[in-house]
Amino acid sequence: MATRREITRKCAPDYAKASKKAKGLILDELVAVTGWSRARRALSTARKRKGPAKSVVRKPRGRTYGYDTLKVLIGVWRLAGMPSGKYPAATKELWLPKLEAFGELDAQRLTPAVRAQLLKISGATIDRVLQPTRDADRLKGLSATRADPLLRNSITVRKAGDEHEQAPGFIEADIVVHCGPTLAGEFARTLTATDVFTRWTENIAVRNGAHKWVLEAMDEIVVRLPLPMVGLDTDNGGEFINHALIKWAGDQDIYFTRARPYKSNHNAHVEQKNGDVVRRHAFHYRYYDSAAEQKLLNTLYALVRVRLNLFTAATKATGWRSNNHGKKTRIYDKPRTPYQRVIDSGILTGTKAAELAELMETTNPADLTRGITTIQTQLIASRCGENSGPGCLLHASRNR
Repeated sequence: MATRREITRKCAPDYAKASKKAKGLILDELVAVTGWSRARRALSTARKRKGPAKSVVRKPRGRTYGYDTLKVLIGVWRLAGMPSGKYPAATKELWLPKLEAFGELDAQRLTPAVRAQLLKISGATIDRVLQPTRDADRLKGLSATRADPLLRNSITVRKAGDEHEQAPGFIEADIVVHCGPTLAGEFARTLTATDVFTRWTENIAVRNGAHKWVLEAMDEIVVRLPLPMVGLDTDNGGEFINHALIKWAGDQDIYFTRARPYKSNHNAHVEQKNGDVVRRHAFHYRYYDSAAEQKLLNTLYALVRVRLNLFTAATKATGWRSNNHGKKTRIYDKPRTPYQRVIDSGILTGTKAAELAELMETTNPADLTRGITTIQTQLIASRCGENSGPGCLLHASRNR
């Protein structure tokens, strides 16, 4: 900037004395060298400025959000499960009164000024001020999905945007393997089911990928869902593409579809939960088929289920738009919790609506987070005991 101003200052006297035609040439040359969009104004300013051009040093802007606000925000963010900034920004009016009513926040720091700042802070600012606090060291998992080339041909291929996604009840399902760094041997799996319309999500840990355990988990998901399941979409793994599950869907009058092989974006709604829900809460360790560890996982998911569906906001794609360069980009609605979307859908029965309302009223979200942390500690201890194996914390850290 200082160089451009110096060039402009040297051209200013010649421009003032030049003819109209010469002024046009000077302007063209100045624009080509400096890239000014308002070269004539820059020349006029340079003539008025005395002395050599000086670089402008701006005074740093004062910090808007103080230390107390940051400390309270970190506490709320941790209790909310450390989500992306746009989601706490959308649910802060839900979380703050709840946590304050249950005495979970630092009363000395939560002054009226701090509360006002927390209620007006934006999602982008939350991400910025929490960046030093966020733990970005994540492990990678493995995939055990193997496409079945024969039976899958008898199942309809689902396309994104089908009419089944425009109403509640169409479920995407996927399985995550808890294999650690190797697929050898037997290990537990987590079955995840997500309603595309409302984003309501259920997770169940199963012993292995046998269709016996998958069918039991699907029966449990049907009972847990606050809305009737009318459609089921899965990937092409043998855990789903088998005669037993096809018969189960037919007996339940559930429309069964599948995605194209090796196209994870066809099941994007549930695939996103694999990292955001399963890996975030159950990590990348190896869990064997012991009843104790499977029970721990399901106890963990029972708490995650309530916090995720009642207190965690999510966005939903509503269409497409073209930007200034003609590129198509997605349009998303405002973040809302799955519970709010289910209520808005009007599909709940009176009994189910009253049950969810009572759960919402009596639940302390901070207790959920503490319970989740306690179970996570037990899972880590079970994998990283005296006999360190493939699921050990040290072993997993070497395979990042």
